[in-house]
Amino acid sequence: MVSVFPDPGATRAVLIGTSTYDFLEDLPSVSNNLSSLAEVFTGPTSWSLGREACVVLSNPPSAVATLDSLREASATARDTLLVYYAGHGLVTPGGELYLGLPQSKQHRVDTGIPYSWLRDALLDGRAERTVVILDCCYGGLALGAMAPSELAAQADVEGTYLLAAASENRQALAPPGEPHTAFTGELLAILTTGITGGPERLDLDSIFRELRQSLAAKGRPVPQGRERNSNGRLALGWNPSFSRSLISSSPGGGRVDHRAWPDPAAVRTVEGFFSALGQVRITSALTHTAISHRSGGQIAPGTVGSLLNRNNLPRTWRTTSVYLTACGVPDEQLDDWQSCWERLRSAPPAADASATEEAPRTSSAWGRTFRKLSGRRSRD
Repeated sequence: MVSVFPDPGATRAVLIGTSTYDFLEDLPSVSNNLSSLAEVFTGPTSWSLGREACVVLSNPPSAVATLDSLREASATARDTLLVYYAGHGLVTPGGELYLGLPQSKQHRVDTGIPYSWLRDALLDGRAERTVVILDCCYGGLALGAMAPSELAAQADVEGTYLLAAASENRQALAPPGEPHTAFTGELLAILTTGITGGPERLDLDSIFRELRQSLAAKGRPVPQGRERNSNGRLALGWNPSFSRSLISSSPGGGRVDHRAWPDPAAVRTVEGFFSALGQVRITSALTHTAISHRSGGQIAPGTVGSLLNRNNLPRTWRTTSVYLTACGVPDEQLDDWQSCWERLRSAPPAADASATEEAPRTSSAWGRTFRKLSGRRSRD
């Protein structure tokens, strides 16, 4: 199964972090986590999100303010919703997980964000895929221990991929002198330097395996992961260490294209269409000039740049077709691209972000899921 990037026009990221506390020890590296991750997710090597689609909540004042932002993003995202939290992860005497805020206290769930509240906000959303990344502190004698299996059970949400740093103490989670916490620092290293011998696209499954290996090799807590509905094939970024031996000879002497071309069927918005066209160029490993040359001069290098930097669909298909062909997209995929272009062209004006969304899940289906999750929580 080929890894896929989300449509940036229908995707949202909410990055939450608490670095300063009134009653707990500060975690200054959390601020760096937020700014570095925002730079990655809004950059061209990852999801290319607009600034408005990547919300950063640094030291949020209250659970209400945080959940308001989360619910807004959850209501808007139809492709993918990513929620990240870094800070003190706290537990009640009964084992309930809550996320630390500036005025949080140990064993006082009312001073933080109960994970059950965050989970309810995710259940109310309409995104097909949800990614939850928890970079929390669990160690310390005052907090007690929480087994990884317990954390996964609490964080479980239908349709969600969970990455969790199940650290046993804050010292391992936020090593002194390092700019990022241990888990997020390793995640950023993977996203910025890649995985040698890894896939062209850094999907969640590949990232999770590399995180476990690299953190274990450093003697740091080994993270855990859980996926629902095969979300592990969702790509967080391109692999900078990927070897571009992309086209190999077949036994019969022909040439076989093994490149992972973007799937136009996953495109929902005009923004997503041009993002996918940009991914085509990255996959082809061709410059604008090389694409022009391969087109036989049908499109100039400047035309390639203009096509990739548009914000409205071209009125005719020809230039896009020539571009895709020159990049090396197989002929059998061109009809799918044209169908995508026609679908977006036929959408009502200013409605490309909503015309193709599916009907919301029924309340009864959500009710059954919520009751199942609530029952699981009562047994934790």
